[in-house]
Amino acid sequence: MRFRPLVAALLLALTIWVLFDIAARAVRFVHIFGVHAGPALTQEEVEAAFNAPAPGNIERQQYVPKIIHQIFHNWKDPKNETLPADWEASRRTCSDKNPNFEYHLWTEPLSLEFIATNYEWFLPTYKGYSYPVQRVDALKYFLLLHFGGIYIDLDNGCSRDLEPLLYYPTWVADGGQGTLSNNILGARPHHPYWAMMTNSLIPWGYKYPFPYFTVHYSSGQWFETAIWEIYHEQLPARPNQEDRLCRIMMDNRVGGARWVFFTEGRGGSWDNWDNHLFSFIGNRFVPWVVANFIFIILGAVAVAAMIWYRKWGLKRILHTKSTFNNGRLSSMA
Repeated sequence: MRFRPLVAALLLALTIWVLFDIAARAVRFVHIFGVHAGPALTQEEVEAAFNAPAPGNIERQQYVPKIIHQIFHNWKDPKNETLPADWEASRRTCSDKNPNFEYHLWTEPLSLEFIATNYEWFLPTYKGYSYPVQRVDALKYFLLLHFGGIYIDLDNGCSRDLEPLLYYPTWVADGGQGTLSNNILGARPHHPYWAMMTNSLIPWGYKYPFPYFTVHYSSGQWFETAIWEIYHEQLPARPNQEDRLCRIMMDNRVGGARWVFFTEGRGGSWDNWDNHLFSFIGNRFVPWVVANFIFIILGAVAVAAMIWYRKWGLKRILHTKSTFNNGRLSSMA
């Protein structure tokens, strides 16, 4: 009997700890959909900075090498490496408008060879991904870490030459709504952000019940944004020039800043059965998270109450009834 208060206190402490852990994880998760760390530049601002005279006539330092990376993994017909007509047209806009850039189209065999040759430690994870798009996501980060350059999804094209973007050591696309995007990226080789990204792929590689969660949070945009925020938390107030990083705004909504360098085309090549469900949720994300958090809290309280009732409440009721009945029998005697 004397151990019951101790057990109850331990259960209460465990319940509180679980609730606080859930709350901390929920806050961390919701945070990636809010205001993002680091400076943001519109494409117009990048263009204007490039066209403006350099301060003191000092020559600007180019950080990003003149390399364009694109990836084509034909999941439905792996032996066919011919691009769809619309993607081929988008690809040509980038190669034609940037003739002085190296151009690399990474097919599945080339991608596998690159990972096996340069990052053998990651090969089992790369080959073991459940969804092909996870390999594409991971490959983007390793290419930027290794070579640097500009990565562009095949459903994005180029409106003009990309030279103005070469003077920012690392940058990512920010659509101005929700998480960051990994469809267009730029980097100098061996930037520490991409080192953190590639080193985080294995520990973040959980499998969730929904494919959408698994893809986004293990290698996709949610993962990219979470690591971006963690990296900035550890960043010195004044980082070295070559370690700076920024967001390039690519908001395609009405009223968004004008796109200068890139165009948009057909995407959705990796859609799974749950994409439409989570697209619907995404438009109502904050109310959805709050509702689910309240549901979890109420559920935890209900479970704790049920355990208490089954362990102690029911016994007290039976004990009270037994005592009452015994008292009645005694009085009758």
